Amino acid sequence: MGSVRWAFRCGSWTPTRSDWLFAARCIQQEEKDRIGQFVFAKDAKSAMAGRLLLRKCVYERMGIPWSEIRLERSPRGKPYLAAPLKVSPDSGPEPPAWSFNVSHQGDYAVLAAEQGVQVGVDIMKTTMPGSSSVPEFFRIMTRQFTAYEWSVIQSGGLEHQQLAAFYRHWALKESFIKAIGTGLGFNLQRVEFHLSSEPLTQKYALRQTKMHLDEEEEYDWLFERLHPALPPPTSFTLLSFSDLIASASPLTEEDPACWDSFKMKAEAPQRQRETHTAK
Repeated sequence: MGSVRWAFRCGSWTPTRSDWLFAARCIQQEEKDRIGQFVFAKDAKSAMAGRLLLRKCVYERMGIPWSEIRLERSPRGKPYLAAPLKVSPDSGPEPPAWSFNVSHQGDYAVLAAEQGVQVGVDIMKTTMPGSSSVPEFFRIMTRQFTAYEWSVIQSGGLEHQQLAAFYRHWALKESFIKAIGTGLGFNLQRVEFHLSSEPLTQKYALRQTKMHLDEEEEYDWLFERLHPALPPPTSFTLLSFSDLIASASPLTEEDPACWDSFKMKAEAPQRQRETHTAK
């Protein structure tokens, strides 16, 4: 069975005019229009990288010509291939279908893909709540975690430790509901995660996480927790922009207004820029 883990560092990507215009030509028109609606450049870059990661995966692992790839979203927002590869009756059994998922936050856009099983991925950056205190933020999010999970999250001591535990649990829940394709309509208290006490480091992925669904332990799911710095060795391969577009081919004519719009965007909200400067 095939497996793909790719990451692209959006935070350090400063696209040139030619880079951005070429990338915009290599995705579907509606995707380009949607990316153009983002207010901030960091979000536009992350979304662009996510679409290119998806198309690169479909092209390279499924063998579908770039121009024939048609990606759509389910009603719950999960990307899927609208025009799957046609298999000849003489070519033997149809190969297992691919499942793929992307996530982007902070400096990275990531893709996970698996053949024959469902996959979900989520990346979270530990940040202070924008308009409330940590206790108030936790109060607002009370219904998203079980009593056991809250006891683990709030046992961290300092607020930044509690926030880190919160986002670890949140990323696990997000990855699960993205894998099953239900979206946030799923009652998150039905699923409970039990994390190992082993500290998360940059050396390797932790795979000891256990999930309980409706109070019963599930054995058919594997969860990998990775340090967000993603240095080698890691199960994710870090791609450059050249890697990202190595297989790409244009789908539309060049649109100079696309670059003009992107160039006018602020990189991030003012608060995020100030926080980054203060570090």
